[in-house]
Amino acid sequence: MTTDNGLKYTVWHKIKTEILDDCRKEGEWKILLLDQFTTKLLTSCCKMTDLLQEGITVVEDIYKERQPVADLKAIYFISPIEKSVDHVVKDFESKSSCKYKAAYIYFSDACPDSLFNKLKACQPKTIKRCKEINISFYPKESQVFLLNVPNAFHMLYSPDKSVDKEAAMQSIAQQIVTLCATLDENPGVRYKREPLDNAEDLASLVEEKLVQYYKTDEKNQCKEKSQSQLLILDRGFDPLSTVLHELTFQAMVYDVLPIEDDVYKYKPDGSASKEKEGRLDESDEVWVKIRHRHIAVVLEEIPKLVKEISSSKKESEGKLSISSLSNFMKKMPHIRKQMSKQALHLGLAEDCMQKFKGNLERLCKVEQDLALGTDAEGQKVKEHMRVLLPVLLNKDLDNYDKIRAILLYIFVENGEWLQ
Repeated sequence: MTTDNGLKYTVWHKIKTEILDDCRKEGEWKILLLDQFTTKLLTSCCKMTDLLQEGITVVEDIYKERQPVADLKAIYFISPIEKSVDHVVKDFESKSSCKYKAAYIYFSDACPDSLFNKLKACQPKTIKRCKEINISFYPKESQVFLLNVPNAFHMLYSPDKSVDKEAAMQSIAQQIVTLCATLDENPGVRYKREPLDNAEDLASLVEEKLVQYYKTDEKNQCKEKSQSQLLILDRGFDPLSTVLHELTFQAMVYDVLPIEDDVYKYKPDGSASKEKEGRLDESDEVWVKIRHRHIAVVLEEIPKLVKEISSSKKESEGKLSISSLSNFMKKMPHIRKQMSKQALHLGLAEDCMQKFKGNLERLCKVEQDLALGTDAEGQKVKEHMRVLLPVLLNKDLDNYDKIRAILLYIFVENGEWLQ
């Protein structure tokens, strides 16, 4: 379980109290069934060991074929979508084919009446509980959340009239309201007006749904506005940051290295060694400490962190590398885990700097000149195309970076981002 007091902890606490405690019976083990969304949600804020402590013996995918366990009750934590509800019904459609002793159903968000009615097809008395807990967002980090709206950018900005923009806005607004509810906040809603109406439209929807939620919520009926403020901005508020190469550690790592699902693959002591995987999340204290620092500071900080752990060991003196750290770990098993983290982050930093010293350093200079309108000496950039042209003619740069530079040029030339 996450140990901080941030968003992940808050979400886990809500799941624990509103689902696991709600159907708890002393000494009774249960099976937990999840769909695609709730699997991602749960894994973002807890571990299997946490679930075991709460009396969960098995966690299964509701969409996969499963063996019946007639002597155990099942908790269904699912999204209010037809596919998930159909699989619940399938598990209890006849007395002879019931997969579990009973079902406790918890929806991540408000469930339409049409789906509630589908559950009537289940065998009588098999459903012991059916509730909505209102968590339809992902707690990515302790202070970062993501919404579950695939292709939202396309749906909101596409000129194609057949794209259901209103459905996307409704979904985004509803998920933001569940975030506010999870934080027990009824914030004032503010937005940036123009150049498009997206922020204003979304703000109106969120305000409307907040009023509706706190009128119907049993625990917080007519909850007064809190002092918190919800600020809604359109992406046009700061388009430059979407194309600039950022040199703070976390942003740079995810931009220039092949990170998949927060996992970094590396070889601790050279190309001949076995590949290892390192997870970049908030369970790693070193990562939390250095992730928002500039790459130059990180390169200085990691050796200091290593020496803090091994201050009395001469093996750590001199220039540090992945290979020297690997040899050091073999000699000191009792701190191997700690040193492994240092090796991971040193490898990340070295890989980032290798990219930077290639073509990225010159590209970053061009980007900064265009974005700021002045060069490193403070002289005003008069012709943006003259700055951009060497990037476009550079055969060593890939097309992806050239496209980013072109977009930056367009933003700067257009100038609307400055308004």
